[in-house]
Amino acid sequence: MFDGFELTRCEGNGAYLRVRHGGSGPAVLLLHGHPRTHATWHRVAPLLVEAGRTVVCPDLRGYGQSDKPPTDAQHRPYSKRAMADDCLAVMRRLGHDRFAVVGHDRGAYVATRLALDHPEAVSAVSVLDAVPIGEALRRCDATFAASWWHWFFLGQTDKPAERIINADPDAWYRATPEEMGVDAYEDYRRAIHDPATVHAMCEDYRAGLGVDREHDEADRRAGRRIGGPLQVLWATHDDMVDLYGDVLSVWRDWAGDRLDGGPIASGHHIAEEAPEALVTALREFWRGAERT
Repeated sequence: MFDGFELTRCEGNGAYLRVRHGGSGPAVLLLHGHPRTHATWHRVAPLLVEAGRTVVCPDLRGYGQSDKPPTDAQHRPYSKRAMADDCLAVMRRLGHDRFAVVGHDRGAYVATRLALDHPEAVSAVSVLDAVPIGEALRRCDATFAASWWHWFFLGQTDKPAERIINADPDAWYRATPEEMGVDAYEDYRRAIHDPATVHAMCEDYRAGLGVDREHDEADRRAGRRIGGPLQVLWATHDDMVDLYGDVLSVWRDWAGDRLDGGPIASGHHIAEEAPEALVTALREFWRGAERT
């Protein structure tokens, strides 16, 4: 897994992240979702290196083997702003002042926040299976609540979800080595069996229901947009179309002059299930972005 890549710990902005990086050429930052680690990209990263890219894959703060800082009453240490600031610091320490970013699931929220807060650093953004947190909560209806009830379960503080998850992590987080690859599966399984990681992942969701939504709503009121090229991709076997219909339309108020995207034949974990199709879509998008 990740042949030729270097594995290190790198200081972010208040947390040390476990980081895998390799390749040469223009840099791309790959951000995983919940409950995965950076190993979710193990089928994508080598293809991008072959395509002439430097690839950086961190475990987000709280996830995998990255630091899990103490939280506060507003869950700000697990806000997407804090996670984005970590990623920016890591990229600068590795010598990348400007880079493309790809985020899946919760990582898509970090990618979006990175582009909104630090537009000078981000050359292009690709989000997978996500709309902005503020949009998801603003549009929340009975269908969303029934399908995505885990947002509200994980976000509870009076009756914390950690106790239930830690009783049987394998039953709660269902995955197989056949789906993920043996090494990636073992990395993920170590993470979900660590109570500190489970707590941090819940803190991610608690931040999502509060401070992250506040940040999105503040951007919306200010008319702030992602200035660079934005690509939105979604899995055909996920529920993005069922929830939002025209997925790109949700992003139009957040995008600048260039918004691209479309479906990929896959289940939710596109990087694991359809790596070649994902890399093809990313490369086509970047070629267009680099011509503008």
